[in-house]
Amino acid sequence: MADMASSISSTTSSATAPALTVGFDLDMTLIDSRPGIRACYQALAERTGTYIDADLAVTRLGPPLAEELINWFPEDQVVEMSDLYRSMYPAFAIASTPAMPGAPEAIDAVRAAGGRAIVVTAKYEPNAKLHLEHLGIHPDEVVGDLWAEQKAEALREHGAGIYVGDHIGDVRGARKADALSVAVATGPCSAEELSTAGADVVLGDLTEFPGWLADYRPARA
Repeated sequence: MADMASSISSTTSSATAPALTVGFDLDMTLIDSRPGIRACYQALAERTGTYIDADLAVTRLGPPLAEELINWFPEDQVVEMSDLYRSMYPAFAIASTPAMPGAPEAIDAVRAAGGRAIVVTAKYEPNAKLHLEHLGIHPDEVVGDLWAEQKAEALREHGAGIYVGDHIGDVRGARKADALSVAVATGPCSAEELSTAGADVVLGDLTEFPGWLADYRPARA
């Protein structure tokens, strides 16, 4: 009877255990958006006659677009310029943006573990979806227009227990959502900065993620 009770308990526990859901940031986590964003800023500068240091702008990717445009345009033009930039973006940024090393494999690793992979990003959602479609990366959900702590809304809604990102804003979002913060040092923030911000795990890049996940899942179980 004890063995049967133990078996029933184990089965029930397995059946009620929450499914693995892993959230990923997009820019500089899944994709190297620097070439495309640089080209789009250069095109925006040419179209508007406004100086934009595109090389500088791509060193601080992560925050919302408006936070970069305010450096180059008067405040009362930022909304208009944001709309213009987003409308120009598909023509200049999609084809020239590669996947980060290990990005497809990271999504595949989540699926192989029986989980769901979602993308939660500050990028304009339609453009985020264009990037992923172009690269043949197909997460279960894509949620855009959320930055830092705002990302917790989507992470909680989809039950994400892990969030992978490259920026201290991603760490803050994961922590607010009570998700494990896995950081990759492939963006503007160093491994030390990510760790100091409270990341639970810091990886060099996504090529290390499948191995980490394989070790994490048995330990969690």
